[in-house]
Amino acid sequence: MSSAALPGFRDFYPDELARRAHIFQAWRAVTRRYAFVEYDGPPLEPLELYTKKSGDEIVGQLYNFTDKGGREVALRPEMTPTFARMVGARANALRKPVRWFSIPQLFRYERAQRGRLREHFQLNVDIVGESSEVADAELLAVAVDIMRELGLTSADVRARVSDRRLLNAILGAFGVSEAQRPAVYAVLDKAGRQPHEVSAGKLAAAGLDPAAVDQVLALLAPGAGSAALAAAPAGEDADRMRRYLAHAEALGIADWIDVDFSIVRGLAYYTGFVFELFDARGELRAICGGGRYDTLLKSLGGADLPALGFGMGDVVLGELLTDRGLFPTTAGATADLYVVAGDGAVGVPYADTLRLIAALRQAGFSVDHGLNAERFLSQATRNQVDGARKAGAAAVIARRADGRWEVTSILGRLKDAPTHLLDAPAILAGDAPILDGLRAWLMAQRATAPETHG
Repeated sequence: MSSAALPGFRDFYPDELARRAHIFQAWRAVTRRYAFVEYDGPPLEPLELYTKKSGDEIVGQLYNFTDKGGREVALRPEMTPTFARMVGARANALRKPVRWFSIPQLFRYERAQRGRLREHFQLNVDIVGESSEVADAELLAVAVDIMRELGLTSADVRARVSDRRLLNAILGAFGVSEAQRPAVYAVLDKAGRQPHEVSAGKLAAAGLDPAAVDQVLALLAPGAGSAALAAAPAGEDADRMRRYLAHAEALGIADWIDVDFSIVRGLAYYTGFVFELFDARGELRAICGGGRYDTLLKSLGGADLPALGFGMGDVVLGELLTDRGLFPTTAGATADLYVVAGDGAVGVPYADTLRLIAALRQAGFSVDHGLNAERFLSQATRNQVDGARKAGAAAVIARRADGRWEVTSILGRLKDAPTHLLDAPAILAGDAPILDGLRAWLMAQRATAPETHG
């Protein structure tokens, strides 16, 4: 029997789960600040839900099978079809605009590599029922604020933005026909992953004349996006992009943004603004991506409503936080308090210690202890304190000879550790001021402790 998970799948031991929870906490904190509400759907859906949107070729990337009822089903590879189905089912009753988010686990049979596995968790953030570019700017602000929440800056992450409508106008000015656009999109989408000569050859093969080839490839140069916007044909497309950027500036994210017309997003259903977030060093895959998809819900049999959204996976984001040393080592801490023996524990019934532990837990504190009465009374206190550190506790609590309990922070050096005294009768009686004082003391120790990351 194998002791490892399937290829492309992960075991989440406590430390790994704490890191995942750290990402989830940031996702939920930021999206809720933007007034999004959480939803979820089933991990198993009819296979047709995905083939209808992407065609039969997607089946090779799915975990699909025939269930015991003879239905063709698949583990969800993305959340958008489920989202569209759910919104469509109650479109008339939902207050617009719909502002929903979810954190589903997704499955896709692909070659596992750095930044891409066969399962991952993904934050999906979507807005339905609003066509204004204010919504597009707000959506990008959510993604950027998540980066900030996790300790990343605009020097770590760049938001590369484009607009398919404006890009089409620019390509039209280059002489690119509507029939040639899909080939140009494909070249732009893969430009960072293939040699310049290969891109030029594909554009020529699509029928672009040499001048148009050079103009399209010039869009890929650093800083070319802003120049292309300045030179864009006058009209609503360019004005819309300028309004979008002005809204983004007002939302405080302008310094994160690069206008980049190579960002087209590979999926054909995008209709307007699109964006991707990348690490500034260019060492990883896209952190997230999304944009406006005004016709997708209708094409999936849902409501004819404007919509936009993005997806942000935990795998690349976790790689980036690891590379930057931004995962807190305290993320996996298990206890506020760890009860250890002190001088006053000798000769005192062990049941008194358990009663104190129970009272502290009832008051909302996370409390750990050695689970062994004999070892509690016989093991050296310093060894028990060492065990408390390894368990990730913030403080130890020990009975003193005078019968009171002394709480000692172990977040820093024990030699200089602050202490806090408690009376057991007050704890057992649920004395609110005493308990609030302990909470405030613990909060202060965490706030002043040296912060470490790993």
